[in-house]
Amino acid sequence: MIDDTLTDVELVRRTLAGDRGAFRTVYERHSGSVLSLAKRVLRNQHLAEEVTQEVFVQLWNNPDRFDPTRGSLRTFLLTMTHGRSVDAVRSETSRRDREERESRLVPVATAGVDETVERSSEDAALRSALGDLPPEQRRPIELAYFGGHTYREVASRLGEPEGTVKSRIRIGMATLAKSLGTPA
Repeated sequence: MIDDTLTDVELVRRTLAGDRGAFRTVYERHSGSVLSLAKRVLRNQHLAEEVTQEVFVQLWNNPDRFDPTRGSLRTFLLTMTHGRSVDAVRSETSRRDREERESRLVPVATAGVDETVERSSEDAALRSALGDLPPEQRRPIELAYFGGHTYREVASRLGEPEGTVKSRIRIGMATLAKSLGTPA
């Protein structure tokens, strides 16, 4: 059990030595204000929790980055929180813009009988090529392109990191294009 009267500087020093109890006390002392700031900037509970976790993981992995001569631990943590939150807003905005641009690229057209027959044949070829993909590529493609889910939603449903899901979709789509004889 860690003495609650220890200063933040002493707690960080102990954290640097690998003292999990000291780190737990730092977390209990400051996680509320870190989460609160992240929620204010992000306006999203889930993203705010992710940022909070990142901030404290960073502190655990690199407690020596805290310099008590430059300010309090609270200021240090809130500065990291603000920076990571702003980065998350930019990333989320960029992702949303990219997905919106991609959704506008999908043509909407009505088809005649000839086109319907041709499309039916293309659909069969696509289903066959899709069936040949490994499940780790096929499933994200099905969720994203046929299920209408965002990359983040696909990642969440599959319990995989978003970057991994994007890579698998990209690789799977390239394989599909090659199988169907269309340019990637």
